[in-house]
Amino acid sequence: MTLDSLILSKDPEVLRVIRPTLEKLSIEVEICHEARAGANILISDKFDAIIVDCDDLNGGLAVLQGLRTTPSNKNSVTFAILNGKRTTTQQAFGMGANFVLQKPISALNASRCFLAALNFMVKERRRYFRQPVKLLVKVVFEGKTLHATSTNISEGGIALMVREALPKGAAPHLKFSLPGKNVHLEVEAEVAWVDVKGLAGFRFHNVPKASQEQLEQWLDEQMEQDFPGAKQRMAAANSGASH
Repeated sequence: MTLDSLILSKDPEVLRVIRPTLEKLSIEVEICHEARAGANILISDKFDAIIVDCDDLNGGLAVLQGLRTTPSNKNSVTFAILNGKRTTTQQAFGMGANFVLQKPISALNASRCFLAALNFMVKERRRYFRQPVKLLVKVVFEGKTLHATSTNISEGGIALMVREALPKGAAPHLKFSLPGKNVHLEVEAEVAWVDVKGLAGFRFHNVPKASQEQLEQWLDEQMEQDFPGAKQRMAAANSGASH
């Protein structure tokens, strides 16, 4: 698993500086030269970082303004590139940008900016990261206990194969243990969605702090296995942001 970025720009100097900076951080780069095509990509594809050339790409500013309304990328870390003549830094932040880069962009400034943002990217990836895992889960609902098998888990919920259908909105208790750890969790949950094949998505509620920390630590360990160096890059981001 890697972090993914989308650059919306046709400025060769922007691409010359930013692309290698992202690649040095092991961030995959996709480039789009047209705002309309980029907007269509952002409707369906999820990116950890979105870099928009707001002033020198026709329609770029509109893409920035609309990003927070796209289901896939409303929480993505967003960078606005400005030319100092049209959009102000304050306006860019008001439109949803998390970071702003002013042209001409130097390699040093780009590196500092993306290092400072890397921590946010990894945290956001963990927020929606779903770890495939097969767990035995007890579903306690209306005084009876059902047995289910998980397909994936995130810090906010879990997907289960349940033999007995549960209505959407039902609020069972879930009991399970994390593999490789002597950690037993019991959490309140809500049925968020169901499908005809017996698969159901459960959203966690009121998770005890200790249980949430244990789950997040376990997910971090799984991410580190799939995304080697994540912790080191986060440490580098923290160090770079402090200088």
